[in-house]
Amino acid sequence: MSRASFKLGYLALSLSAALAIPNTGFAQQADVNAESDESMERIVTLGSRVNGRTATESASPIDIISAEQLVNTGATELGKALQMSAPSFNFSSTTISDGSDIIRPATLRGLNPDQVLVLVNGKRRHQQALVNVQETIGKGSAGYDINAIPITAVARVEILRDGAAAQYGSDAIAGVINITLKSSDGGSISAEVGQTYEGDGEVNTVGINFGKEFDKGFFNGTLEYRDRGMTNRAAPAEASLIGDWSSPSGDPVVRLHIGDADSENLYAWFNSGFNLNSSTELYAFGGVSTRDGGSSGFFRGRGHPRTIEAIYPDGFLPKLETEADDQSLAVGIRGDLPNAWLWDASVVYGKNEFGFNSSNSANVSWYYEPHPDGGIYGETPTSAFDGELVFEQTTFNLDFNGTVDIDNELLYLAFGLEMRQDGYEINPGDPVSWAYGRTNDPSVEIVTPSGAGAEAGIQGFPGFSPSQAVDATRDSYGAYVDAEYYVTPDFLLAGALRYEDYDIAGDNISGKLSARYDIDSDFSVRGTVATGFRAPGVQQIYYSQVSTNIVNGTLVETGTIANDDEVARQFGINALEEETSESISLGLIKRFDSGFDLTMDFYQINIDDRIVLSESLTASVGAEFGQVLEDNNLGAAQFFTNSVDTKTTGLDVIASYPTELLDGNLNLTAAMSFMNTDVEQVNSVSSLIPGEQIFNDTQILRLEEGQPSEKATLSGDWTRDAWNVNLALNYFGPVEGQAFTGVRHEWGGKWLTDLSVGYDFTSNLNVRVGANNLFDTYPDEWGSAGSPFSDAGFKYGWETFPFGINGGYYYARLNYTF
Repeated sequence: MSRASFKLGYLALSLSAALAIPNTGFAQQADVNAESDESMERIVTLGSRVNGRTATESASPIDIISAEQLVNTGATELGKALQMSAPSFNFSSTTISDGSDIIRPATLRGLNPDQVLVLVNGKRRHQQALVNVQETIGKGSAGYDINAIPITAVARVEILRDGAAAQYGSDAIAGVINITLKSSDGGSISAEVGQTYEGDGEVNTVGINFGKEFDKGFFNGTLEYRDRGMTNRAAPAEASLIGDWSSPSGDPVVRLHIGDADSENLYAWFNSGFNLNSSTELYAFGGVSTRDGGSSGFFRGRGHPRTIEAIYPDGFLPKLETEADDQSLAVGIRGDLPNAWLWDASVVYGKNEFGFNSSNSANVSWYYEPHPDGGIYGETPTSAFDGELVFEQTTFNLDFNGTVDIDNELLYLAFGLEMRQDGYEINPGDPVSWAYGRTNDPSVEIVTPSGAGAEAGIQGFPGFSPSQAVDATRDSYGAYVDAEYYVTPDFLLAGALRYEDYDIAGDNISGKLSARYDIDSDFSVRGTVATGFRAPGVQQIYYSQVSTNIVNGTLVETGTIANDDEVARQFGINALEEETSESISLGLIKRFDSGFDLTMDFYQINIDDRIVLSESLTASVGAEFGQVLEDNNLGAAQFFTNSVDTKTTGLDVIASYPTELLDGNLNLTAAMSFMNTDVEQVNSVSSLIPGEQIFNDTQILRLEEGQPSEKATLSGDWTRDAWNVNLALNYFGPVEGQAFTGVRHEWGGKWLTDLSVGYDFTSNLNVRVGANNLFDTYPDEWGSAGSPFSDAGFKYGWETFPFGINGGYYYARLNYTF
């Protein structure tokens, strides 16, 4: 791997150390699963469409994470629990990043949030409406709102660490995450309270799950409420960024909110099935969730044109209040056909809405606009609705699977059809949120008392205007065939082909060939070669956001130009095409008589024409580019483009060892993920824009080093009678960035320790207390390398932190089952 700090030589030491350390409930790896409940293995739905195929028989690496393991992490959010359970999964913390503070980017194997496919009960889940446009991991992408699914409703999570576009369609370049909902009889009531060592970030969670099995079916429902308080790790400001930040006394004062946003969540989910007859089942599942969030922008100080001192005499911190509403419903019918064949027909609908609201703010141009009779209006609302993003998806599937006898050997065969419609809307905000003055007339120059030009729109997050409104849809169609065949009793060969056609972005054929050979009962090898693709998201095609800024003393519009806009063509930006990938993986599985099991899987993923969000480009690009800007009254513009080719290589290592200690059962696990991404080429895609400007060193660095190249969990789970102890040592490798300062900086790798102790008072009542990040570990401080941002309060940096900046967190959890 590219790092010296965590090379393969250290792997052997870590594996040895794992066998001497107690363990938390790290993701049970399906390949080395020590889980005694065979049903977990038996009902795997991911990676193979063969009825009854178990994960240990699969030709691809599959992780299985149980509900108990998710809960025992101490995390109350599904995304955070997965990050603490699966080293190949990353859930980056963000701050002062608009909507990304509420819907955080979730990634697999170091790729983008939209290069992994998420399923629920084996059915494609819809993506989020929000596009990550700030300087965060996954900039330019719209992935999945993992936290829209409550942990209380989850029976297990399966993670396929293999390219699977040929099996499941667009997006599955990095792999697939399948979230299986609970369907069991009985139920539980749980409550958790916790807070950080600093006394903020209070978390209060209550979850209720109830299930009932009937003669002809079942129903399982979940209600969950979670309230997460804000955290703030901003240091006192010793310098100002926008205006005068000093306090009346002259002493340094905290002016920023840097940390977790407020988040209040409410969920209602269900899973159900009804047997119409002995061979046919009607099923339905889905849920709704709503999340209210509160985060902040940059402080505006005294004496700056953005500050109306009559309203905010000491300056102000704009607030962004967001609402993420999510709903989904799947309805299907499945049954038996002659000769042991099965069929399944389903319709899945999903909708994600993300609303923006500003408060503690103002529209300077609205306030200072000249009055027709002389003077100024002298007033402006301090809050506004900024607009809303909406993503909708409807998917129809018809699937068949069964066997064909070939010379007394069974060919396992599956095939099917898929039709999908994706829709995207941008709904404009209140006029005060986006307008330049009350009349929105750019021909009238509006200046502040200081003589500076006034900005359009409300401060912090200017709203979406009617000119940016969108209501568009896209249709796609697909067909696949999937086959598995035992060439010999020890040699499994599997293959898949899939054709998909999009009415925007064209068509594609993807293929996959996998093999597994059992050398003996204790040693197996497996491998895959595959091609894949990802169609551009409708969010990337239609998203735009334009605000008015002052450039060289002149008011001009800047922002993101929608890819389907004719203005993008004037800049030479082509219509988006699909990303394509080629991947290869090779792995081994070794079992020892002592119970020690080991898997190692190497992979390489080459992606061409990755879709990225370009730099914000000005007239300095060139005379012709500047002329197009001027013709469109723009001062700067950025675009979604197929500009980058990358190569990602990695190695996943999983080891487990069950043993006995102090008259109790001890399960030890070591899990490590090594990953490296290189940007192989940057393509300009426009005759007007050089490649090094459309995607510069800052953006390349984030792709290559923004996520940890090494993650590891050394963990143990010890149970004796009513007692249970979990201990995990989690390693997050170094990350680098240079956004905002332009100076490349590395934040070093860190080990975090999680510890929890549980006690069963009865067979139904369990209490657990614990601490995550027990020793209160923080990222490296930014120091002078981050100036001027570090002088303004960014103590730990800003751009990319895999484990956040909250420090230690302790909690108590009560769980009652019935």
